[in-house]
Amino acid sequence: RSPMKVEDFFNQQNIIDLSFFNFSNAITACYYAKDNLEILKVNDNFLGFFPILGNVKNAYFPDVLEQIGLPGRQIEEFVRDITEKGTVLIPEIKISINDEERVFSLLSTRTKNESFTYLNGVQGQFVDRTAEFNLRKERQNLLEEKIRDREIIEEKSRQLESLATRLAKYLSPQIYQSIFENKTEGEQTHARKNLTIFLSDIVKFTDLADTLEPERLAAVINTYLSEMSTIAVECGGTIDKFIGDAVLIFFGDPETEGEQEDALKCAEMAIRMMKRVGELNKHWKKLGVVDGLKVRMGISTGFCTVGNFGSDLRLDYTVLGSPVNLAARLQTMAEHNTIFIDEYTKDLINSHVNSKYIDDITPKGFARPIPVYRLKDFKSAEHRESRKNLTHVGERVEVSFIDSSNIHAAIEELKRIQEKFESDYIEIKVKKKP
Repeated sequence: RSPMKVEDFFNQQNIIDLSFFNFSNAITACYYAKDNLEILKVNDNFLGFFPILGNVKNAYFPDVLEQIGLPGRQIEEFVRDITEKGTVLIPEIKISINDEERVFSLLSTRTKNESFTYLNGVQGQFVDRTAEFNLRKERQNLLEEKIRDREIIEEKSRQLESLATRLAKYLSPQIYQSIFENKTEGEQTHARKNLTIFLSDIVKFTDLADTLEPERLAAVINTYLSEMSTIAVECGGTIDKFIGDAVLIFFGDPETEGEQEDALKCAEMAIRMMKRVGELNKHWKKLGVVDGLKVRMGISTGFCTVGNFGSDLRLDYTVLGSPVNLAARLQTMAEHNTIFIDEYTKDLINSHVNSKYIDDITPKGFARPIPVYRLKDFKSAEHRESRKNLTHVGERVEVSFIDSSNIHAAIEELKRIQEKFESDYIEIKVKKKP
């Protein structure tokens, strides 16, 4: 007669019920199955979670998984892992219950008990994680929405930056800055100020426009206006407008350093512009401007009305007044490649510049004669030599910067040209060797 085991002294069903007691009262859906995965017990929550199943006692657990909608691949993995590894964790099982999608995790493990062999089997539980997954999904949606909002903001910022960059090309830097910094918001939009007015144009530009090809004409006028604009900005001038080839610039608004300093800056600008035109004429002749460009410039100083003028549909920040008209008349009367100034401007800058009296002239629209002077250059040799030189003529090489807007890029280009020359020269020397 074989010796009795501990399990023989106890009622098998009572032991199974007792071992399953904690699971019976759990808030999860628990099951207990034999080694062969035949279900022995489930708790009330199991039936509550999956009412479609009905009585699952003695059912094959993989069949239950199939009935609640688990894919065949996951069922095969469950059987394999519970057999080979002894444990299974399926973190996400989506089940539709009463037209509502719910999410569960399934945890299962093999149980071993040497004293009670009938407790050797598989225990597991379904954990309802619907609320957690909904929160996680909501959080993910919020994150995605935040990312989308951020992308939209970044895109709008790029669009605004692009718009501002394009807009900056249509406005003088000072005007652009005052608009975007709201310096004039709520303030009077018009003012009467003592300004120095500059106006220039190209001699016989109409003839040039009629003879040059459109592409070459555009290259010439764009280079001319770009270089003049660069000098104007460097000297602190406010570029009012381009009228074809004509350029209107004023000093003293929106910022001023005093009428004398404004007039001196304007004079410096005009002299530099004239010098730059001379430097670029060799380049323009290559583009078909046979005799090069010749310019005339006029400068006058006086009280003007400055501010926004126009309609509700379009505004123009500009200057109005007799000094503007006088600058235009002086520019028209000026000889080729000369700068004419009025007496008021001459008096303001006379201690710093050389000028020559031309004549008393009565410009069109003016009642009395006005003394006219030709501006030469600054008296100080140190001042004249301090100007940056964009053309260099050596004994063997001549260098001229066509575009002065990016000197660093031009210097890098010169370095590449130097490297190319050095490379070509070495090749020539190698070929000449016997």
